[in-house]
Amino acid sequence: MSEIKHILVPTDFAEPAQLALEFAIDLSKKFGAALTLLHVYDVPVYPYSWAAPSADEQARIRSAAQQHLDDAVAELRKQVPSAQGVLRCGSPWEEIQKTAEDTDASLIVMGTHGRRGLQHMMLGSVVEKTLRLSCIPVLTVRAKPHPGS
Repeated sequence: MSEIKHILVPTDFAEPAQLALEFAIDLSKKFGAALTLLHVYDVPVYPYSWAAPSADEQARIRSAAQQHLDDAVAELRKQVPSAQGVLRCGSPWEEIQKTAEDTDASLIVMGTHGRRGLQHMMLGSVVEKTLRLSCIPVLTVRAKPHPGS
């Protein structure tokens, strides 16, 4: 079994991602592993030039994403002082793979909503693509079911 030296935690800041982060914090402490929090945002691309976000709008999207990540990393560093944050723009599953390579991650810890059926088919799954394509282990943490689901 290979050592866990660096944990990558992709986040969209939703509940499943937060649960995964909490799990990754525990692992980081137990193994003395570095921890990187990754947020991937995407700027919508439209086939019509008149509908594409302006440079100012794109800058505002990036700035808001960076601020949200900075806040999350500041909170994270209260428990893992050496934690790092990475912001990427693009397809989430592709950017997770690239960041895992760039940071030499030995484990990816991801939250999942656990969607099934039509909802899964319509929304796709970043977690599923990451599981299928990752060259390193991926640990998934499932969100707690809500009453009535």
